[in-house]
Amino acid sequence: MKRLKQAYVKSFDDTDIYYESMGEGLPIILLDGIGCFGFVWKYFTEYFSSTNRFVHIHYRGHGKSSLPDDENNLSIQDICRDIKAALDDDGVKSGVFMGHSMGVQVIFEFAKMYPNMIKGLVPVCGSYGHPLRTFRDMSFLDKIFPLLYVPGVLTPWAFSPFWKGLLPTRLAWEIAIRTDVNGHLLKRDDLMQYFYDLSSVPLRIFIKMLDHAARHSAEEFLPEITVPTMIIAGENDTFTPRWLSDRMKDLIPNSEIMIIPHGTHTAPIEMPQLFNLRIEKWLRKQFSQLPPDEPKEKAEKSPPRKTRKKRKSSVN
Repeated sequence: MKRLKQAYVKSFDDTDIYYESMGEGLPIILLDGIGCFGFVWKYFTEYFSSTNRFVHIHYRGHGKSSLPDDENNLSIQDICRDIKAALDDDGVKSGVFMGHSMGVQVIFEFAKMYPNMIKGLVPVCGSYGHPLRTFRDMSFLDKIFPLLYVPGVLTPWAFSPFWKGLLPTRLAWEIAIRTDVNGHLLKRDDLMQYFYDLSSVPLRIFIKMLDHAARHSAEEFLPEITVPTMIIAGENDTFTPRWLSDRMKDLIPNSEIMIIPHGTHTAPIEMPQLFNLRIEKWLRKQFSQLPPDEPKEKAEKSPPRKTRKKRKSSVN
């Protein structure tokens, strides 16, 4: 990946938003889940590094982006305004938007707010709205979340020993592989990066952003989407159950779907080869004039075939 730009841009409320722009070609904008800043795209960006341009934005209060002065400004719409500011600063007019987990809500909301910037959508292991109502296919988290909100926001110090001390440890890994991820497919270091990232996000910011996501839904907008859409789901995803992706497929015209066998919420790094090859096939089909199975280099370098004239046979 030859070109790498790392920059900050002022968003609508003067929050400093950090973004990275790398590579050349069709722009692909990568949007994370809450508490994440890039761990799930590791193998994807490696695979497409020579053919595409990537723009990856750190959400406000995440990674290298600053906290907003007004911590009420943590909605899905606020995140979309941050993305627009970063893309304008980087000179990106349009591209393919990929979202993982809460990033699925973000790309749908962005498509609603800025439709002219969308060439295609790739929702990955996420919900179109109200994620707490469907977590583990139960509504219990949605019901108890209001009870957790007040102490988590007003007295986050009470939970900090767990948040900053236990999250980035082997114990978190052992719990995760027994409950929500496929430990046979996932590398420990790949998931530990997620725990390190999550523990660095202030707990009150995480809870406030989750509250906004829990109240957001793009379901009514899905039938209005007209751009090509490639839906990716994990067969055994407990965070966002598979049926949510099936419903997306039913609601979005011109959409395709792939279910990653044995995949969970981290399917893109559990089975990266399958994930990358399916996205490559879709990108080639939707955004290239090349035949689906013909490598680009071969198509560019191979000269046109010459047809030989058949000799006439003579009979003595």
